[in-house]
Amino acid sequence: MVRASALILDFDQSVLPLPDSERLSLGEWQEDIRFGCTLKVLQRLAGEIEPAAADRSTVFLGSGDFHHLSHLLVQRHAERGEMLQVVVFDNHPDNMRYPFGIHCGSWVAHVSRLPFVACVHVLGITSPDVGMTHAWENRLGPLRQDRVRYWCVGPNLDWMKVLGITGSRSFASVAAMLEAFSAHVDATSGPIYLSIDKDVLASTEARTNWDQGVMRVDELGAAIRLLKGRIVASDITGDVSIYRYRSRLKRLLSGLDAQPEIAPDELLRWQTQHQSINQRLLDWLNP
Repeated sequence: MVRASALILDFDQSVLPLPDSERLSLGEWQEDIRFGCTLKVLQRLAGEIEPAAADRSTVFLGSGDFHHLSHLLVQRHAERGEMLQVVVFDNHPDNMRYPFGIHCGSWVAHVSRLPFVACVHVLGITSPDVGMTHAWENRLGPLRQDRVRYWCVGPNLDWMKVLGITGSRSFASVAAMLEAFSAHVDATSGPIYLSIDKDVLASTEARTNWDQGVMRVDELGAAIRLLKGRIVASDITGDVSIYRYRSRLKRLLSGLDAQPEIAPDELLRWQTQHQSINQRLLDWLNP
């Protein structure tokens, strides 16, 4: 029996059905994993998802609140025996400080420490998280060591030059960013792990429960094609769901991020928009 190419990790029922996909029900993990968790809890989850995730080309994570699961999925490639580049499309750097383990905004720093990861490239950032007033919140070590690079559209990164950070750049448009990234891809070789958070898209393309970037879906498709068959695996997040944490700490921390509210009567319409985009992404990733 041939396995489906895509796996849906179903914590929050946000990902609507897709052809050639299987679904792993993980609703009982939602409170513990969503937004953030300890590394011990994350590794315990790894044992739950590993049998289902084996040999899958694309994994859907659900809401962007679960983006830190990308750390588990990248970690699975330790046995490849070659250096891996990680390419992330996201409106946020996901390289922020978080003192309670790992969360959806800090996982990039953890991935950059894996010895087989050459560099993590985060593309499409428009968030003020990379601005000077938020500089102290970013993990500066991986940026200085060129283990993490920001590819931004709009934000001023002059403060980074003062700190000796030279690998990150900001562009006037998505087109200019992709042109520069294409040149980088052409100048390098080796496998690529791709992670897509759909909050990189403009809100006119699809709504997420985070503040959003400016990319169009067709620009994201063009970016995927730039990688020219080098993608060895991928994950997709940024789908939408409504959840109220039992944990007071998680309610507080998620509230500080000022996530946009989703009206219950809008939820299915937004999820249906994502279903269409998810299918297009699968078509590009698995032609």
